[in-house]
Amino acid sequence: MTSSDYKKQFKQLDAKPVVKVKFLKHCKPKDRKIGIASRKCERCQRFGGHIRSYGLNLCRHCFREIATEIGFKKYS
Repeated sequence: MTSSDYKKQFKQLDAKPVVKVKFLKHCKPKDRKIGIASRKCERCQRFGGHIRSYGLNLCRHCFREIATEIGFKKYS
């Protein structure tokens, strides 16, 4: 289970609030401070290939798609 998939289980647990509280206490993934899962792309929510320069916070795939719109030029 990835770090965001646990929220999908809330649909089943909404009918049982006591069980939901217990689930959140024991089964929720810990918040990451370092490593690959600590940052996500703001556009597509991917973890890998992250570009943080200039405060972009995009993965490399999204950066290639919108680089010209942002104002970057490709040389060569």
